[in-house]
Amino acid sequence: MEALIKAAIPAPFHLPGRSAAIQRPPNHLSVCRSRKNGEVNGLYSTPSPSGSEDQGDEQMPEETIQPSNLEAKGKHADIWRLFKEAQQNILFLNKQRLLVTEELEKANREKQLLLDQIEHFQLGNQAVDGRANGTDRLSIFWELLHRIDSMVLTRKVTIEEASNWRRLIMDSKVSIADVFSDVLDQRDSELLEKLRHFADGSKRNGFHIVQICTEMEPLVYVGSLASYVTGLSRALQRKGHTVEVVLPKYARLNLGEVQGLREIEAEFYSYYNGQLHGNRIWTGIVRGIGVTLIEPIFFSSFFSREKIYGYSDDFERFAYFSRAALDYLVKAGKKPDVLHIHDWQTSIVGPLFWDMFVKLGLEGTKILLTCHDLNSQCLEQPDKLGLSGLEPARLHRPDRFQDNARASLVNLLKGGIVYSNKVVIISSMHSKGRIIRYFGYGLEPTLATHKDKLLIAPSGFDNSIWDPLKDKFLPKNYSADDLEGKAICKVALQHHVGLPKDASVAVVGWIYREVSDIDLKTLKTVAQSITHGGGQLLLARIDKMTNLDRTSESFVKDLKDENVRFIDRYDEALSHLIFAGSDIILCLSFEDPTLQVPMKALKYGAAPVALSFSDDRSRHVVEFNHDISEYAQFIKSTFENISLSQALDEMRSNPSKWKRKMADAMDRDFSWDAETCDVHISAYAALKKL
Repeated sequence: MEALIKAAIPAPFHLPGRSAAIQRPPNHLSVCRSRKNGEVNGLYSTPSPSGSEDQGDEQMPEETIQPSNLEAKGKHADIWRLFKEAQQNILFLNKQRLLVTEELEKANREKQLLLDQIEHFQLGNQAVDGRANGTDRLSIFWELLHRIDSMVLTRKVTIEEASNWRRLIMDSKVSIADVFSDVLDQRDSELLEKLRHFADGSKRNGFHIVQICTEMEPLVYVGSLASYVTGLSRALQRKGHTVEVVLPKYARLNLGEVQGLREIEAEFYSYYNGQLHGNRIWTGIVRGIGVTLIEPIFFSSFFSREKIYGYSDDFERFAYFSRAALDYLVKAGKKPDVLHIHDWQTSIVGPLFWDMFVKLGLEGTKILLTCHDLNSQCLEQPDKLGLSGLEPARLHRPDRFQDNARASLVNLLKGGIVYSNKVVIISSMHSKGRIIRYFGYGLEPTLATHKDKLLIAPSGFDNSIWDPLKDKFLPKNYSADDLEGKAICKVALQHHVGLPKDASVAVVGWIYREVSDIDLKTLKTVAQSITHGGGQLLLARIDKMTNLDRTSESFVKDLKDENVRFIDRYDEALSHLIFAGSDIILCLSFEDPTLQVPMKALKYGAAPVALSFSDDRSRHVVEFNHDISEYAQFIKSTFENISLSQALDEMRSNPSKWKRKMADAMDRDFSWDAETCDVHISAYAALKKL
């Protein structure tokens, strides 16, 4: 080291406090070329004895002035000391730079989270701001339709006139923002005059769909229905269709998510149990979708409870809501192309519609039922059908509502299938034939009879929120064409949860809702197989509605390993980072309509692998069926028959092949906008031809 330092010492120079008599280093230290200005290596040189000018490349004659040993040692000691001090300062500055960089990254993430929260709160004021500057066109669109609803219910306009206006407005979403930008600032008389002068001759192309349902994200959600209603509605509207959602006004609604919520100053009456009962109507906008909330006045206890489902009078509660929703549509003069109903809770809309409402201005409307869970059917005594005005004796028949196994009861879901024009069954992995034969839960004969009107649609996910190229929660965005950001996200995830930071280590994530769904003893074996193979495991429960339970606490204590982390709190930013930073995501099932874990994993370049508790077992290969969704075809051809150990081996042994497989998965579109939306649009189009 000292020799290297000496070799780097330049030509003679003055050190502070040293004699200036030393003009050159010893001969063995350096041989220098002179320059025209007499400097050597940028310093000065002693003139030659002859006083001659520079001789080009000729070497200067050397004058040897030997310094004393004491001075030489002192000079080298000073230089060595200065070098060591500079080296220490550089190391210290590097450490400080790393600390500052980490703090800056943390501050940037916190800043982004704060900005996202600010943006979220600003959505509540978007309608007012939009009216002021003319930019929030969708808010103006829905506010105008809601004002028309109010004027119909207060009998200021006729049903026919209101229906014609709605058609024109739905065809003119762009132009109406300019014409009606001050809609809420105008009195009814002024608005009526403007509406009567408003005309648009264009032919209507999109469908008008009204979804009558019991859940909608983010207002109220229990299962997969909530995300389906919101995701599909937004996808349909992006493709030019108009979708409205009608919900009960639950006491536990997240009303902070409703933009422009207001009560229509009019009540309407609905038949129930032989009498007419009043209802209040609330309207608003949720994520760009027009929402109507029905609040019973007399039966206020129906929807003021802690839970959404699970009560002995669930049939009465949702039968009342279904009848009230139809009464509202008729009294408001709405004439949708499709009434889209869901599961057993609103299945009674079908017979009510055909027996009572179709002749009340809804002749052009058809019924589509979506089944999210065929195992939930609601069996009741036949006479309860009479609460909504239906005739039990006429409906309690084998070809209508009578249950296939218990003939003394009526089956609400069966009746919904019978009385709907089209039925969409949500299944990401199964074909129509397999569902009819094996997954009907007692409805197999009914499904077989009505097989021609059955359609199968996969679940989906919201790619406006779940997309690594645009994800605001990620430290570095990435795509299938540029995966550099995924490695950065992995290190950020490791740092965030306290795992050893190493981008080359396989990170396995597992996102779930309930620990009780898992055999913890066998899961521990899987965890050990991951860590013994040099991998890392991150388990995260992301259910917003639950807290840490005793089972989770016991599991955390038993599974102690520096390469395993357990997160038992809801953290939206972290859930995004887990998908981005993981190489593999364990899945309880590829059929996951609630959390959509496998689909999100594919989008973020993480392999969805079925959670196997006997990792070396021989997997049963399901016969390939072409009558399945595109998602199912892709899963079956790539990941269904890969065990966790096989996935880890492939990732380590053939990284280039693994990278290509992940990039191909990221290029696929399994969002609500893709196959799911296309299936429903095809169903709506078929209904129009009936």
